[in-house]
Amino acid sequence: MEEILKDFLVEAGENLDRLDQDLVRLEQSPGDQKIIGNVFRALHTIKGSSGFFAFKRLEKVAHAGESLLGKIRDGRLTLNADMVTTLLAALDRLREIVRGVEDTKAEPGGDDAELIAVLHALGEGKVASVARRGAPAPASAPPVPAAPRAAAPTPPAPPARATTPAPASANIDSFLRDFLAESHENLDALDRAFVALEQAPHDRALLSNVFRTLHTLKGSSGFFGFWRLEKVAHAAESLLGKLRSGELLLNEAMTATLLGTVDGVRESLKHIEQTGQESGKDFSAPIEILKQLAEGKAVAAPAAEKRVAPVSAPASPLSPALSPGGGEGEKSAGAAPAAPSAADSTVRVDVGLLDKLMNLVGELVLARNRLLPFAVNHADAAFTSATQRLDGITTELQERVMKTRMQPINHVWSKFPRLVRDLSAQCGKQVNLVMEGTETELDRTLLDAIKDPLTHMVRNCVDHGIEPPDTRVAAGKPAAGRLLLRAYHESGLVVIEISDDGAGINLARVRQKAVEKGFLKSEQAARLTDRQATDLIFLPGFSTAETTTSVSGRGVGMDVVKTNIENSGGSIELSTVAGQGTTLRLKIPLTLAIVPALFVGCAGGRFAIAQTSLLELVRLDPAQDGSSIEDVYGAPVCRLRGKLLPLVFLKRELQLDRAGDLQSPPHDATEAKVGDCESPAPAEPVTIVVLQSESHRFGLVVDEVHDTEEIVVKPVGALLKGIPAFAGATILGDGSVALILDVAGLAEMSGVATKLRERPPVEDAPALRVAHPDEKSLLLFHMGGAEHMAIPLDLVTRLEKFPRTSIERSGGREVVQYDGGVMPLVRVADFVEGCPATVDSADTLDVVVHHAKQQPVGFVVGQIRDIVTAPLRVADVTRQRGLLGSAVVNNQITGVLDVPAILKAARPEDTPKLMPITPIKN
Repeated sequence: MEEILKDFLVEAGENLDRLDQDLVRLEQSPGDQKIIGNVFRALHTIKGSSGFFAFKRLEKVAHAGESLLGKIRDGRLTLNADMVTTLLAALDRLREIVRGVEDTKAEPGGDDAELIAVLHALGEGKVASVARRGAPAPASAPPVPAAPRAAAPTPPAPPARATTPAPASANIDSFLRDFLAESHENLDALDRAFVALEQAPHDRALLSNVFRTLHTLKGSSGFFGFWRLEKVAHAAESLLGKLRSGELLLNEAMTATLLGTVDGVRESLKHIEQTGQESGKDFSAPIEILKQLAEGKAVAAPAAEKRVAPVSAPASPLSPALSPGGGEGEKSAGAAPAAPSAADSTVRVDVGLLDKLMNLVGELVLARNRLLPFAVNHADAAFTSATQRLDGITTELQERVMKTRMQPINHVWSKFPRLVRDLSAQCGKQVNLVMEGTETELDRTLLDAIKDPLTHMVRNCVDHGIEPPDTRVAAGKPAAGRLLLRAYHESGLVVIEISDDGAGINLARVRQKAVEKGFLKSEQAARLTDRQATDLIFLPGFSTAETTTSVSGRGVGMDVVKTNIENSGGSIELSTVAGQGTTLRLKIPLTLAIVPALFVGCAGGRFAIAQTSLLELVRLDPAQDGSSIEDVYGAPVCRLRGKLLPLVFLKRELQLDRAGDLQSPPHDATEAKVGDCESPAPAEPVTIVVLQSESHRFGLVVDEVHDTEEIVVKPVGALLKGIPAFAGATILGDGSVALILDVAGLAEMSGVATKLRERPPVEDAPALRVAHPDEKSLLLFHMGGAEHMAIPLDLVTRLEKFPRTSIERSGGREVVQYDGGVMPLVRVADFVEGCPATVDSADTLDVVVHHAKQQPVGFVVGQIRDIVTAPLRVADVTRQRGLLGSAVVNNQITGVLDVPAILKAARPEDTPKLMPITPIKN
């Protein structure tokens, strides 16, 4: 019984969520009979299931709502705003009762007489309204009786509108698949139960199970409008009702008729699977027989062979399975095997089992990571091949298991049409909600984590962002505001944008409030850029609202939103334009279970940094002009491509010495040793990891950079939980543990984030050197011997290293598998005149990835040296093919690559068609 009750609660919750969305859509299209039918059937299903479990409150409220919808469906009434508001209030009441059943396994007490009376009054055409929690009842308008044989008059525009581009039936395929899978399971259970009942006709528990199964089949068929199935299931249910009550005793004729009915229903389900429509099969004969049996009349049992025949039908599709290699079994089948049914293609799995499976995959990834280093140094080719095969299978398994945990973001967004409608009515505004990218998928744990932040931001847009209708009209805008929710994938992340076309944020007011609340001094507030002023919105306790309402204004929201998003491994940005609106942009990782990370070393320890926060790696050489570490506003900085970059020394922040022990951080910069990744002015080269925290960039100074690797995130122990610098831990290939750095925590811990908020942006700081007008960022590389070459950095997409063994040939060209496609390789030495040929002596090749009209091309170079910013004056003195000319870069004569010319020479006809990148198909 508990399992059946659990199914009822899940189904009721899904129906209530769909009803929320359908009623809001119906408010905009009150004459849409398809949506009205969906709403009516959903309420009917809830009423029927509630009656079966004897949940009287649920049954009565659902029946009252169903009666009102029935009159709207029949055209006797036309839907208006009062009806929608009251029906939504009824849904809230139903949801409240369902939650009570879920908590206590029994229906909670309560008085629904007032709500039911209002529903009845509306159904009789009277003026009525219901007060809803947290919002005054909107002005009532009398229901409009539908004129016979004439189009119903259009109701007045509601105070709020929430619409999506998708039609009401956009997700019917997934619901229909669930219905078919569940119905096939129920029919199989009925087959077994009827045979068992023939042996034990007095078994009340078994009779009850059969009755409930038929009732579920009837209700679900009615929901989808499969009227023939509903009628035959109802007839069988009526017979089972009398058997269950003891009025009749099961006999052979009843069993045979019921089994024949099950076979007929099964055939109809197969037709629905193939066409999406109910078949024209005539059930009038079996329905009449079932009615006669229910009345106690004698009916002859159908011939036995008629019942046995359907059992042999599935034998044919099974034949090919016996000979997968194409043997005699396949030949004898004579036809292609039938497609699997919905029941055969789906399986119900508990979420807890999926979580355990994901944990096991994480452990497998760790074991794989430990095994790979051995394969690199092992001379046994068989062992290496087996390890590579294991690596590929582990990667594929990881992707497939992660896919099972993915859910479309619409699972969260589906609540917003109702939320926007209620809030806009409460605030006296008109809002059109538009949702794009509803099928974008995230890990279910992340969906749960961002649900509350997204809800808060939507509430803020309606309450603070969008103006009242009269204000918008006076400003030359439409009376109804527009709230856009958009989701899409970008660079391995899910980007969610929430934008409105309201008044925007008054940044002058923000600065004033920051001074009033003591966050900043007047001089500091005056120096803030617009970007820094918008970041003040995320400070705890900050609000520009003059009054506190039930919706917002307490200043405890956006800081919590920011914290929750960052705890999920994401980031949030806010941009606003006065008079045009505000946009919030969230970047969320696809999953937090297994993430790609860069490993760095400092003081003998290894630390991981999630690649979502990584911008670039920089090698700072003090011997080069303008590359020294300097002091600005009491903080160490370096100049990177004309802009000052604040620096954080990892060793200093974690207070590590060379042995990994704790030490007190030096207060005087001159006390630090040169080159120990701690001094603000080292004399030796320094490695800097450029990171992004919120809207700020900073450089993390480390001793060394190792490699990138997929890591399994583990929680840190109790002793480290209070340290903001650590986000978790992971296990390395050698079995040791590495800590995962929290980029935002490091920024706060070091004071960089605070200084960036308090000081003007480092780009506007006094220049420590005059930038040359011809300066350009260049990627420097060797091409054998003493040949120095450069390529403009704006032509470089990525730098990659590929094992020589991964280079393949296709159509006489060198290619490599890259980013899910095939990337052609161009050896620079072959297209630059006088350049010495490269010799593949190393195990890996340095490749510069360039995109030519969205198509990647890899330039194979000798050895990548550095990225520098230097004055570039190209002198065309050599007239070498493949070069723009030569320039002096860092006191060395350097050839500047002519990328368009090389691309043209590599494939003369049309460079963009050099190699179309298409997915590799098995």
